Amino acid sequence: MKTGYKVIVAASVMLAAQSASALVIDSTTTDGNALATALVGSGVTISNVNYYGGSNQSGFFSGGAGVLGIDNGLIMTTGSALEAPGPNNSDGTTGNRGVGGGAGDADLNALIPQSTNDAAVLTFDFTTDTGDLFFNYVFASEEYNEYVNSNFNDVFAFFVDGVNIAKAPDGQAVSINNVNCEGAAPNCSVFNNNDPSEGAPLFDIEYDGFTDKLLASFLGLGAGTHQMKIAIADAGDSVLDSAVFLEGGSFSGNEPTPVPEPGVLGLMALGLGGLMAARRRRNSGMLSA
Repeated sequence: MKTGYKVIVAASVMLAAQSASALVIDSTTTDGNALATALVGSGVTISNVNYYGGSNQSGFFSGGAGVLGIDNGLIMTTGSALEAPGPNNSDGTTGNRGVGGGAGDADLNALIPQSTNDAAVLTFDFTTDTGDLFFNYVFASEEYNEYVNSNFNDVFAFFVDGVNIAKAPDGQAVSINNVNCEGAAPNCSVFNNNDPSEGAPLFDIEYDGFTDKLLASFLGLGAGTHQMKIAIADAGDSVLDSAVFLEGGSFSGNEPTPVPEPGVLGLMALGLGGLMAARRRRNSGMLSA
């Protein structure tokens, strides 16, 4: 009985936190120093920051724990960060980037068959005290699910000294065609379907699909200064927004502590409902007796 009570309490606390928060875009900015500083955590020092992108393409978010598994951090998009919060009331949101943006990125072009447009790119130099590097992120897009396995293969990457370390579980770059649940998709296990054309959206976010919170890492970096490049872009066209959410303070030399994904919260909700129903049935039986 005590164990069941603990499960109920834990699930109740997590569900209360989930229902009390909603994804909010606090502000948009082209200030690369502000974006990079919000990302950096323990054991890492940064310098020489640069940002390229439109005035609405990047910014800061909060209240994302219940959907993304990330409470706050920075968002980079191929359109407008202001379009990210739910509810999902459109199957094809295309936000205005504001002043700037438009061009693609050569390093992203090398990861996929398509050429890119509307890139948002944040670069900086860094050193790590531990020799290791970790950070958490979520990829989301309006290209899901209609344009899976098409030329509209929006993509993002985190390049450390020119090598992409943001990869799907099977080792591919994270893009529309590589992470989805269409057909025999190899990375369906980390994908959340939120497409309104396939029924009522499950999550309070505008994007029609998004990944679980994923961990990017690089172990055993050599001594000295290294370069980080975070980039996201449209592929094949310049419409339908994609975004990457980067957990604030998680760009660290120390591995972050894992937390449950949105799907786990849902399972806990089902478990809580079952436990409460069982308790009601038991109490009802005792009263009848």
